[in-house]
Amino acid sequence: MPRLIQKGIVVLFGSICLLFCGLSAFAQDVPSDYQDVLRFLDRKGDFKTGVLKVNIPRSDLKISIQGFSTPTPLGFGGWIALTKSTDGSDVMMGDLVLLQEEVNPVMSALLDNGIDVTALHNHFFWDDPRVYFMHVHGLGKAADLARRVKPGLDLIGHVVPSAASPASGTGIPLDTEKLATLIGHSGEQSGAVYKITVGRDDIAMKDHGAAINTRMGLNTWAAFVGTQGDAAIAGDIAMLENEVTPVLKALRKNGLDVVAIHHHMTEDRPVVIFLHYWGRGPAEKLATGFKAALGELGKGVATHAMAHQQQNSEEVTGGFVCRNEF
Repeated sequence: MPRLIQKGIVVLFGSICLLFCGLSAFAQDVPSDYQDVLRFLDRKGDFKTGVLKVNIPRSDLKISIQGFSTPTPLGFGGWIALTKSTDGSDVMMGDLVLLQEEVNPVMSALLDNGIDVTALHNHFFWDDPRVYFMHVHGLGKAADLARRVKPGLDLIGHVVPSAASPASGTGIPLDTEKLATLIGHSGEQSGAVYKITVGRDDIAMKDHGAAINTRMGLNTWAAFVGTQGDAAIAGDIAMLENEVTPVLKALRKNGLDVVAIHHHMTEDRPVVIFLHYWGRGPAEKLATGFKAALGELGKGVATHAMAHQQQNSEEVTGGFVCRNEF
């Protein structure tokens, strides 16, 4: 009898294990809407902890860092991921691995289809070829997000770099007065470079009680060099969070390349995000692009200021003042 009981316990334990294994496998089954995403994008992926992760590896690239051959898993496995929000729709985030000539075409394709670009930067030094990482974000139904992100993903590995022609160095000098009039702000000449700096005085930012102003880095600028017919522009734009996508769209629609999107500060309130850009062409066309980006700044400042004042007033509670003085 004891042997039969022991055998029964073993069988029961085995059955329980099989049951839990079955439940675990069932829990990891890819939901039907996520299966549709994988099929539509024609990509591989997996579903764990409620997240569908779609793989976008750059196994097509042979990348070396300081002459050291680096396999894809070392840091070149791009991806997008989807998970359910409380209302049943999906949140999409991702990190795309792009060659420098792919960055702006992919960005334009994403922006044109309602996908936000939230960061752009490098992860390595001395990489050959140079590789950049673009973070993306989207909200909606899984099928719709797949439809919107696909045009950008389809460009990866298929962008032909355009040949850059050297600057001639001849032609009509920069008409700085015309540029200042077009942009609506005057600048300063420093050698061959004409630079226009525009402060964000509409943003009341403080750090430990000290006002963070234009000279402390809270500014937007454009620097021009070259001739009126063949110029280059480089610059930096300081944006509130809700200004990022409109500014990106303005720059891209005017043919200016976005080079980086990141923070310059930590613990800043309100949060300010900076982007660096570059362009080449007729000086007036470049100035028009910069002016279009400037036009997207400051539109929601009044509402933001009211919310910021309310936040500060709520922080004075319980008989003490919070250390956050922003």
